[in-house]
Amino acid sequence: MQVDVLNAKELKKAAPVFGQLSFDNHEQVVFCNDKDTGLKAIIGIHNTVLGPALGGTRMWNYTSEWEALNDVLRLSRGMTFKSAITGLNLGGGKAVIIGDAKTQKTPELMMKFGEYVDSLGGKYITAEDVGMETADMDLVRDVTPYVTGISEERGGSGNPSPVTAYGVFMGIKAAAKYQFGTDELEGRSVLVQGIGHVGETLVEYLTNDGAKVYISDISEERLQEVRNKYGAIIFDEADVYSAHVDIYAPCALGATINDDTVNRLNCKVVAGAANNQLYDEVKHGQILRERGIVYAPDFLINAGGIINVYAELEKYSRQDIMTKTENIYNTTLQILETAAKEDMTTHFAALKIAKQRIEDRKKSSLK
Repeated sequence: MQVDVLNAKELKKAAPVFGQLSFDNHEQVVFCNDKDTGLKAIIGIHNTVLGPALGGTRMWNYTSEWEALNDVLRLSRGMTFKSAITGLNLGGGKAVIIGDAKTQKTPELMMKFGEYVDSLGGKYITAEDVGMETADMDLVRDVTPYVTGISEERGGSGNPSPVTAYGVFMGIKAAAKYQFGTDELEGRSVLVQGIGHVGETLVEYLTNDGAKVYISDISEERLQEVRNKYGAIIFDEADVYSAHVDIYAPCALGATINDDTVNRLNCKVVAGAANNQLYDEVKHGQILRERGIVYAPDFLINAGGIINVYAELEKYSRQDIMTKTENIYNTTLQILETAAKEDMTTHFAALKIAKQRIEDRKKSSLK
């Protein structure tokens, strides 16, 4: 059997890692492979200037290894800025496991992944993300201390999703205040796309605040469950992006604001839990701005989860966690106002603050 292997010249031309736009000066990328458990994972460590890289592990059935690589690079980069703008002494990292979480995830696979995390000696600390449960983090904890989001029974903070949802809710209210002149959501229409752990809790917050909530998800079972539980309305039209709603809240995977969708949006606010909502940060952020659609930067308003797991490292109380998460409202409003005043996109305004904090830490460490 002939095996095709790229020579060095061809590999350089392919630029598989350093040539990715999303690489953006990552410090380290770790490829993890274990034949016995079937583990195929990638750990991305973007920046550790402010502290160890903390970010969740996502298990997803990617269509290709290139898709998985690009996802982990974009996600870990986002974690750098999320921690920076939230004022946490953490860097940015993320991990992805390639596979179907429902059929291919095993205790052995999770513990083997934990061994790879442990081999990094604390430079990367993992946590729960899409396709993961608190029980999975407990398995990882069996082989490494470098994990957060473990069960409360084991001294952890548990599932971070409810706190993430609360932060997104605060971000939505701040964006509503800026766009509509009031943060009261009574009667406002909100479309929540993706009703996993975070999306469902967000539906609960919005419903309790009087919003008219529409829900969209790839799982019909989840749609029925959440509708029956909270009285949400299932959005059954094919094109969620053209929905005539006040607020679009993407809470599934990223890049839903792209060339195909950005000009179809009929909302006034985009604010959700998904990471990397803008496929092209510059281009699509600018189009939203020109169309008068307020965009609440995702890496700011979905930071509640990392605040929650950071509490395990710093021993914060539950009240401290909720207070810090509630402050997302004030920071969001500040960034929206700054962006308008300085004539820039909201994403760039948030990124500017995050990058400045990292640069300031770099300079102080050199003194």
